[in-house]
Amino acid sequence: MSDVVVRKAQTRHVRGIRKLIDDYSGERRLLSKATVSIYEDIQEFRVAVTADGHVAGCGALHVLWEDLAEIRTVAVDHTFRGQKIGHQLVAALIDDARELGVARVFVLTFESGFFGSFGFQEIDGAPVPHAVYEQLLRSYDEGVAEFLGLERVKPNTLGNTRMLLRL
Repeated sequence: MSDVVVRKAQTRHVRGIRKLIDDYSGERRLLSKATVSIYEDIQEFRVAVTADGHVAGCGALHVLWEDLAEIRTVAVDHTFRGQKIGHQLVAALIDDARELGVARVFVLTFESGFFGSFGFQEIDGAPVPHAVYEQLLRSYDEGVAEFLGLERVKPNTLGNTRMLLRL
């Protein structure tokens, strides 16, 4: 088992995050993301880094609204799977959500058992009132569009499960 440290991402980690996104989007398990978006959103990311600087895993917490955030882009290098790196990343992201004062955390995932182990529960639809939904429609973020189930992202929809955790 390799030792990894989960930490806030830095711009030097973008290449490793990019590789993980490419690996998982190629398998249709993550939505692809432009490299410029990774740089723009780097403060949302946590990474699991080995002693030699290899990015063994990543995940991001994206705030959607006052009381709601989404955990997204969780990926672990295939050679490091089974070492609880994903658990460490998600636990750190949930802690980040608590620190920000978010009351609910949302995820779109194929790994419902994994997220269920943190207390996430399957839901139908977007868990926001209509007025908030109307505001979220103004976002240009593709992840928010996926969250809302908008038609413009339907060709990229992965067929995953909507889950929610109340903090």
